[in-house]
Amino acid sequence: MKKRILSGMRPTGKLHLGNLQGALKNWVDLQNDGRHDCFYFVADWHALTSDYSTPDQLREHSLDMVIDWLSVGLDPERSTLFVQSAIKEHAELYLLLGMITPLPWLERNPTYKEMKEELTEKDLGTYGFLGYPVLQAADIIIYKGQGVPVGVDQLPHVELTREIARRFNFLYREVFPVPDPLLTQVPKLLGIDGRKMSKSYGNSIYIADEGEELKTKVSAMFTDPQRMRRKDPGNPDICNVYSFHQLYTEETEVAQINTDCRTAGIGCTDCKKRLYERMLLAMSPIHERRNHYIQHLDDVRSIIEQGNQKASVVAKATMEEVREAMKI
Repeated sequence: MKKRILSGMRPTGKLHLGNLQGALKNWVDLQNDGRHDCFYFVADWHALTSDYSTPDQLREHSLDMVIDWLSVGLDPERSTLFVQSAIKEHAELYLLLGMITPLPWLERNPTYKEMKEELTEKDLGTYGFLGYPVLQAADIIIYKGQGVPVGVDQLPHVELTREIARRFNFLYREVFPVPDPLLTQVPKLLGIDGRKMSKSYGNSIYIADEGEELKTKVSAMFTDPQRMRRKDPGNPDICNVYSFHQLYTEETEVAQINTDCRTAGIGCTDCKKRLYERMLLAMSPIHERRNHYIQHLDDVRSIIEQGNQKASVVAKATMEEVREAMKI
């Protein structure tokens, strides 16, 4: 029997290469290995926990995100792709789990504290933001997810989901499997200015970027700050351009670039030009699929609707068990 995988993304804008390398490639691998039943969802309610005052682009961003998913290789024949808010059972389970979740579990969540400190321009002193890990738990266990692909920084989220599932099973009866975190290796991918790649920093290379837009961003990338002149040797270990080469360029060429950089055999401008060419080649199939789906939006909407229907069947069955266990 296939192990059920559950994961989602907040539709807060365009997806960038950090999203591709850090999550989506792993999602595609899990889908394609033949051992997993994958459920991937657009977490639009989660987006409202921080962007509740600006929901006007939520539907547009949700559709655009699914286009990116399809472009990078997620297959609706092998994965269930759906929108969280279309499955109202998420809200019902969220409510019921909220009744049994101790408040200190939420207040000690490290991500809660970090996001409140980082997003100082937003009022995050809301019930929805404090309680979003309970909604996250509902998202996972309503499908009886057994594995949740995450990076190390997201482990506290999964652990809280595990605690909530155990508590429900203890208080009533065993309904939910306790999901395991599937730790993924997230490559170090920085933005063009050397900081963490983030939409809020304006330093992202997006999955949709191609042609001159991609070329301009690659040309603006920071390199070894100690290398001031063309004839100076460089250090690829601290060069962001080299980090991208390691992802998008053949190993033998990467090794040669490493040597040439250290001996001043290649300049930063030429190195960036070569990176642009390699990225354009690697991303070309993704861009072709993306342009296809942009021209066929009704197909994308149909894929989402079919995924919603499949997810709804599973969620409704789980909630029947939950109500029976709780005698409500």
